Amino acid sequence: MVKAIAVKMEDGSVVNVSRLLGQGDNPKLVKSDKSESGYLTYGLSLAPALTSGFQTCPFASDGCKQACIFTSGFGGLFPSIPAARIAKTRAWFLNRDEFKSMLRRELANAVKAAAKVGKLVALRLNVFSDIPWEKTFPELFTEFPTVQFYDYTKNGHRAIAHAKGTMPANYHLTFSRSETNDKEVTQVLKSGNSVTVVFDNKKIPATWNGYEVINGDQTDLRFLDKRGVIVGLYAKGKGRKDTSGFVVSTKRVPLAMA
Repeated sequence: MVKAIAVKMEDGSVVNVSRLLGQGDNPKLVKSDKSESGYLTYGLSLAPALTSGFQTCPFASDGCKQACIFTSGFGGLFPSIPAARIAKTRAWFLNRDEFKSMLRRELANAVKAAAKVGKLVALRLNVFSDIPWEKTFPELFTEFPTVQFYDYTKNGHRAIAHAKGTMPANYHLTFSRSETNDKEVTQVLKSGNSVTVVFDNKKIPATWNGYEVINGDQTDLRFLDKRGVIVGLYAKGKGRKDTSGFVVSTKRVPLAMA
């Protein structure tokens, strides 16, 4: 049984990773637990883009990278938090078998803990990353059939595959809009999947480009949403100062009640 993973960092030092999954340390996931949905929500927080020295967000735009909340909240106050996320990411790339073993153990424990309180586990595998887990760790979904896995992705092919039912049945994907992928947004919506759009106002629009907008900040459990809608999110952290077009202005569209 893997209790800790000795991970080599870029500077040559070695860091021990003793935990992969988080619960209660992400405000959005906490909201999900309080939503009385019947799920306990966990997240795997790896480092985005090339922060760790390895690419985890191959479809990220410049605006997405600038607005990323990786170093927002506690992550910006305590350097140990992003450092731990970087170490976990390097463990995935450099110590993959040990990483998989630790994830299996932690997830099995989470399932038992949830069952004791009459709930199921929901796991967001990519809190800050965009790794295609259905390709890199496909057995995870069959080994844990009662777990509801979910993610956001900027890979249009993955989002459309989910809409067509060719992804693992217990893995839900929502496409994320950026300032560079409007063509993919249209394709994903036509496929029947939903798309997240980041707005500059907490009072999100009632509609956007002809599609209904729902509030995506009330809970993170996207697999409970209706399909084919816009999931409105309010810009947070560095995203509030975005000028790239990643964050959409609400000045010219009618606003819904918060």
